[in-house]
Amino acid sequence: MKVVILAGGLGTRLMEETEARPKPMVEIGGKPILWHIMKIYEAYGYNDFVLCLGYKAQSIKEYFLNYYLYNSDVSIDVGKNAVDVHFSNSESFKVTLIDTGLTTNTAGRIKKIKKYVDGETFMLTYG
Repeated sequence: MKVVILAGGLGTRLMEETEARPKPMVEIGGKPILWHIMKIYEAYGYNDFVLCLGYKAQSIKEYFLNYYLYNSDVSIDVGKNAVDVHFSNSESFKVTLIDTGLTTNTAGRIKKIKKYVDGETFMLTYG
């Protein structure tokens, strides 16, 4: 079963934190709120996520595109232009990132991800 996370809002109640990044990327204990939400679902066997993006979507996309690097120890040999990644990850996330618009309301965001969950029961949570 897929988990849909609404991660596109402006996060206005956390304005000091969300001017530079979206609310789901605000860190708690060195990890984004979004990661904590996903870990809770993963603990119950759900690891297939569809993220409805909007405000500062590029920040969330960049995080997952570089997830492997951000969550590993790395050795870099500058002279040889070589990188050795010492991966120590226990997550098995499958993440689909959908830009659902900057000002789209909740129902509109769900409608825009229909083709990614069509015909399936899914869980929905705010990010």
